[in-house]
Amino acid sequence: MVIRSKGEEKIEVINVSKNFGQVKALDNISLTFEREHIYGLLGRNGAGKTTLLNIICNRLFADSGEVLIDGEQSCENDRVQSHLYYMSEKNCYPETMTVRDAFRWSDRFYPGFDNELAMKLCDKFELNPKKKMKQLSTGYNSIFKAIVALCVDIPYILLDEPVLGLDASHRQMLYQAIIESYALKPRTFVISTHLIEEITTLLETVMIIKKGSLVTIDSTENLLKAGYAVTGKSASVDAYTTNKQIIGEDVLGGLKTAYIMGQLDRSSIPNDLDINRMDLQKLFIRMTEDSKGGINDEN
Repeated sequence: MVIRSKGEEKIEVINVSKNFGQVKALDNISLTFEREHIYGLLGRNGAGKTTLLNIICNRLFADSGEVLIDGEQSCENDRVQSHLYYMSEKNCYPETMTVRDAFRWSDRFYPGFDNELAMKLCDKFELNPKKKMKQLSTGYNSIFKAIVALCVDIPYILLDEPVLGLDASHRQMLYQAIIESYALKPRTFVISTHLIEEITTLLETVMIIKKGSLVTIDSTENLLKAGYAVTGKSASVDAYTTNKQIIGEDVLGGLKTAYIMGQLDRSSIPNDLDINRMDLQKLFIRMTEDSKGGINDEN
């Protein structure tokens, strides 16, 4: 038995890069997922989120860099890989297997699987445990995979677009189930999703990736305090924003809105300007726009 110190219990991504032909999916990414935290891994389509999660889980190999899990190399290391559960878009269970049998097999792959909780969550989400995998809709396939993720006795849970196909009601139910699971048994959750506004209250730390590069890592609280929008006549906005960090601008007629990162000093705001805080989704959009203010959808 290997005994780890508290400081070693984490996932470390160190200078990881990955190319697919001429496309740079990840560019020298370094970040750390500490034990017993809830992280948001955010980025537009094609930003590199799924590639990063697949490298962490040893489903893809990095071109350079390394991943350490609890201080050990993760690549082709089945023992430390057993500390991870990755909920991806793909369902790996046979199409003819029932939900109930899939839970039984999950207990074999992940000792300590909470079958009682799994059945309670089936009742909560109205998922029929007698249904076969091939009979599940996109939404209920996501619910099934999320239930497995919440019931495994694993320290690191990686959720890639966990609410795919879920309606608003089921999404809120899942967010609540994650909170309850974390409160009952604190673990590390890494949630990759595009529905940022909905999960803001879940996230302790936010990591934003743009075109394969890390844009920022900070607590949700700090990010929400650091971003604000300034609106008014163009000349007044330009004068106020001199020497400030502008992450985006909108112009409509003679009015301009500038999006700022930095501390807000309300005592220095001219009377002809309006100031509004940005929520996490608006902040994310501005931080991940391309140089022309458009959306980056590169793969």
